[in-house]
Amino acid sequence: MVEFRMPSLGADMEAGTLVEWLVKPGDRVKRGDVVAVVETQKGAIEIEIFETGEIEQILVDLGAKVPVGTPLAEIRTDKEEVKAGMVARPAREALEVAASVPITAPPGAVPPAAPVPLPLSAGRVQASPAARQFAQIHDVDLASITGTGPAGAIVREDVERKHAAVVRPIEKKRALGLDLDAMRGAIAAAMARSKREIPHYYLEHQVDVTPCEAWLARTNATRPPESRLLMGAVAMKAVALAAHRFPAFNGFYLDEKFEPSSAVHVGMAIAIRGGGLAAPAIHDANRLSCDALMASMRDLVARMRSGRIRSSEIADATITVSSLGERGVEALYGIIYPPQVAIVGVGKVVARPWIVDDAIVPRSIVTITLSGDHRVSDGHAGALFLAEIGKLLQEPDQL
Repeated sequence: MVEFRMPSLGADMEAGTLVEWLVKPGDRVKRGDVVAVVETQKGAIEIEIFETGEIEQILVDLGAKVPVGTPLAEIRTDKEEVKAGMVARPAREALEVAASVPITAPPGAVPPAAPVPLPLSAGRVQASPAARQFAQIHDVDLASITGTGPAGAIVREDVERKHAAVVRPIEKKRALGLDLDAMRGAIAAAMARSKREIPHYYLEHQVDVTPCEAWLARTNATRPPESRLLMGAVAMKAVALAAHRFPAFNGFYLDEKFEPSSAVHVGMAIAIRGGGLAAPAIHDANRLSCDALMASMRDLVARMRSGRIRSSEIADATITVSSLGERGVEALYGIIYPPQVAIVGVGKVVARPWIVDDAIVPRSIVTITLSGDHRVSDGHAGALFLAEIGKLLQEPDQL
């Protein structure tokens, strides 16, 4: 038996309130399934599980606020089930042997009637238990969904897709339910810790993104608005690739030493309406196409602002990107979110006089900044890192 515990969703989290269970005793779960929703200073976070097996027991009731590390449920893993099956085999074999021996009915006894199979309900929607539970919780009509499971059965992913496609009043209520004061308190604690513990250094690098703008114009020319790429996605991809090539900026500083990460999970700073800030991660961003990154960014913004983000997204960013270009800011210098060791800022693209081939011409310029942890890297390495991002931004067709 293993325990599923209240996870830590960042250096600033000490406790969470369990607001929703998505499983019950007896349900099968696999690694990556969302099994609960926990309210934190960052809003409602969907908690994923990292074991495969069967829910044995729920240990914490809805509404309970418990510290990080508190056991929430017990899970019987597949290994334990196999072991239990091996132990139980002799008893099962005994039953099979007993079943093979004819039983003589006592004289005069009336044989029991054979069980009559119950007819299937005509028109009943075929759906998995998880799909039904999700649909019930989120008020989704199963009859309006086309299933993609076995024999056309509706699976949970079908319901989630339908739910995400519709703007639902319940999500608006949850967004309004964000405790912005608590979020501000968490930000204050994390940033104060960062400025107290991390010796920051700051660099800026100006990049001519005229070729990138031209490439975006060509790429988007025949696309509908909802499929168009934005400069933010290209910048995100450039940072992810550069972070992979310069591991000193991608990882965590823990227990007085730096632990580089082999995966590049780029945190995307998202402003919450009404105040507050969070930076959920796009996993393996260096391996995604710009189109996939754009879709992930749109999805993260929508879910973050509705208060539905996953635990793995909020807890494991290895580097963060923050952009205020849309707000007219030309350069920003972020504060590193511990235990990360770097944050990249992307400013507004502005028209500037620029020297090209000994001639002064108008070009589109963006300012990229780096806030680096001096315990892990120095200015020279930071300059190379920024130069790599700049080089990648000038070759968007190679991303």
